[in-house]
Amino acid sequence: MPQSALPQNPIVLIPSRLASTRLPDKPLADIHGKPMIVHCLDRAREAGFGRVAVACGDQAIADAVRAAGGEAVMTDPAHPSGSDRIFEALTRLDPKGEHDAVINLQGDLPAIDPKVVRAALAPLADASIAIATLATPIVERHEIDDPNVVKAVLSLEPGQSIGPALYFSRRPVPSGEGPLWHHIGIYAYRREALARFVTLKPSPLERREKLEQLRALENGMRIAAAVVDTLPLGVDTPADLDRIRQVMAK
Repeated sequence: MPQSALPQNPIVLIPSRLASTRLPDKPLADIHGKPMIVHCLDRAREAGFGRVAVACGDQAIADAVRAAGGEAVMTDPAHPSGSDRIFEALTRLDPKGEHDAVINLQGDLPAIDPKVVRAALAPLADASIAIATLATPIVERHEIDDPNVVKAVLSLEPGQSIGPALYFSRRPVPSGEGPLWHHIGIYAYRREALARFVTLKPSPLERREKLEQLRALENGMRIAAAVVDTLPLGVDTPADLDRIRQVMAK
């Protein structure tokens, strides 16, 4: 694959808003003296990319980020998805188009390994790939039938660590012998791919599976995934918050 296809000036954008039914004001939840969103900002900085910013849906988040020395940009609080939020943030932060790719990092992964963030960019070394993402092998049997664990259908030969993503589902697919892949919802978009994606209407399979990434596949956009050996711990509930506090205390 031609090295020249790998984006040379990516930006990491972290979409964040306060609205959360299971954990109110989640981005501002305290974890050892810092708001969760600031921990996410720190992990993204540690990944070594030149620029990291938080795309904020609420002023309180922007205030917390700026108090920690981070870059924040206010966006429309009514955006339906994180991809819409980061596209607005990108156009505000970089109107001249200097950043050629965007890594969309979730704002509820305060303990993510920075190496995992970096890995999200790797599939874009292939010029035919518009969007890159991550996956890890499912090792816990209870995850196989859990609809909250999204499965990525990857075309991978043994020993390969990057391959095309052909489908995503809440069901355990594909059938037959072989690994099942737990999709990790971190994306790296070529700039022109993100600009196209946000103009597309929700697609039939997207509505059926309730998975936004299917919109890209249904419109002919190629996605590839890099396999990593670490599943980042997300925070969605008070119990998750307690667990992450324990993990990050070590």
